[in-house]
Amino acid sequence: MRYFIELSYNGKNYHGWQIQPDVISVQEKLNKAVSTITQKNIEVVGAGRTDTGVHASQMFAHFDIDKEIKGDIPHKMNSLLPKDIVVYNVLKVDDEKHARFDAVSRSYEFKIWLGRNPFLLDFSWQIHSQKLDIELMNDAAKLLLEYTDFQTFSKVKTDVYTYNCNITEAIWKQKDKELTFYITANRFLRNMVRAIVGTLVDVGLGKITKDDFRKIIESKNRSNAGLSVPAKGLFLTQIKY
Repeated sequence: MRYFIELSYNGKNYHGWQIQPDVISVQEKLNKAVSTITQKNIEVVGAGRTDTGVHASQMFAHFDIDKEIKGDIPHKMNSLLPKDIVVYNVLKVDDEKHARFDAVSRSYEFKIWLGRNPFLLDFSWQIHSQKLDIELMNDAAKLLLEYTDFQTFSKVKTDVYTYNCNITEAIWKQKDKELTFYITANRFLRNMVRAIVGTLVDVGLGKITKDDFRKIIESKNRSNAGLSVPAKGLFLTQIKY
């Protein structure tokens, strides 16, 4: 039988979602909790991978077990998990439903705080010495919807079969001092959102033009793009099936 887990986590203390040797990951903590409850050796499969320090306000994972599980499983899991990982639902699904491969879109948000705020240090990139032209950043962001090959914004040493992604939303919105970049696509490359944000910030600072941004996309060369902004400002916010 296959079960889906809906969860969220604060990524500050984790080296990303995926299990890696000698470091702490979200997947490792979830495996241990499910295995303890079911008394089975369970390995969960995530809907995707978040990098070190990236947060998720919505993440899904699935696991298989040979018998039906009963009781308040989310409550049991939360009693075993660290407080920075929270399970909301554990749902029985069709055996063929896959947390990763059946996802049709993923949405991220990147948060910038225009100023200083000690209470948001772990959840935003704070810019307090320079002004950004949000209108120019949005004009440039629209170009992302015209392309599918985003090798320019991919981590260089990564094993992928294609650099193609279908971006359906890319927009900046400002509320007081909080500036948020919203982006949705069918899939994302490693480091892609953080590199896009860094390059769009260069547009907002006047370091590059909208035409430069187009040329950077078309170059397929990571060294032409901007910096990779801090992971602490990035949130995986929605996965659709």
